[in-house]
Amino acid sequence: MEDSYHEMAMDSKENGGDEVHMDPAKLSHGLLAFHLWFQGVHGYASIVVCVFGITTNFFNITILMRKDMRTPTNFLLMWLAVADVLTMLPYIPFVANFYCPPSTPYDAPERFTYGWVMYMLLMVNFVATTHTISIWIGVSLAAFRFIQMKSTSRGPLAKERRMKQVKAITVIVYVLSALVLIPNYMTNELQPMPMGNVTVYSLKDLKLATNETENIVLANVITYAVVAKLIPCFLILIFSGSLVYHLSVKGRSRRRRLATSSCSKTSKHARQATTTRMLLVVIILFIITELPQGVLILLSANVPGFYDNVYNLLGDLMDFIALLNNAINFVLYCIMSQQFRSRFVQMYLRRRGMHLKSISESTMSEKMSLREPPTRTTGAE
Repeated sequence: MEDSYHEMAMDSKENGGDEVHMDPAKLSHGLLAFHLWFQGVHGYASIVVCVFGITTNFFNITILMRKDMRTPTNFLLMWLAVADVLTMLPYIPFVANFYCPPSTPYDAPERFTYGWVMYMLLMVNFVATTHTISIWIGVSLAAFRFIQMKSTSRGPLAKERRMKQVKAITVIVYVLSALVLIPNYMTNELQPMPMGNVTVYSLKDLKLATNETENIVLANVITYAVVAKLIPCFLILIFSGSLVYHLSVKGRSRRRRLATSSCSKTSKHARQATTTRMLLVVIILFIITELPQGVLILLSANVPGFYDNVYNLLGDLMDFIALLNNAINFVLYCIMSQQFRSRFVQMYLRRRGMHLKSISESTMSEKMSLREPPTRTTGAE
């Protein structure tokens, strides 16, 4: 996904814009074998994950936007689902063209036309933005949940104030994620490559035309790794650690106080603890997915040969893990949230069952109405 952008930039940086030819003698045979195997299944597996993720995130959006589910936390989760859908939608045509099956300009030049490579350029920039939005909403979730648990403000006015805050946070995250990545958007252009009677296209880095601007490209790569990967993961670690401490240490004294409280208060705090644990799983998955990518991008930018020997061989795997992270939240919500599970059953399973029942009853009544009435016989004929 967004790693494709940095793969292309690092290719240009280390090879002057020419095609990368990996030297098998310098590569880890295990990584190379895995890369070649996974490249063959990456496209098909990614399409399955994307279709599943788009469908389940549609469920997330429609359930979380219900009036009875409207809370500040659910508002952030809803816009996280929107960002995940926007990440996966454009990825399907990309992998379908370039990975099903894997191809190069030499064996399938029709897949590297101007239109398809332009789509690749737009896709990697767009997906880099939506993925950055996702991880910063994850940071916002962790921070907001921690502040909410520490706050003593309760009631409708406090909830309304928090809703205004999360709406402002969401707008800021979406806008700033796009603005911060503007230097990356302007780094590539299409480059024609004549191959006999056919002209294919690839991406060429604009800022690598001269040696003086090499440092700018390197700075862009490092900025992306720090701003979109390492800093969010660091903040998530801080806030998730604070949440774990609050749940474990502070929760003991709260449970002792609630032992003498009413059943309704005990049930309310139990639901809050369950929600916090669910959010912890969601944001910890961001760390597992994003932190290794950030470290590998930094190593690729600073360690000679690391990109070709390690990063490039793991790029497809990292993209696939990121897609899994985009698609798995629905499963977590259903497992860990009884309220979400109930709303899903109510909206999509029971309603469908009632619809099928009404169709069945309607069909039966039509059959009864079309049935000929029995012929009466009289004594005289």
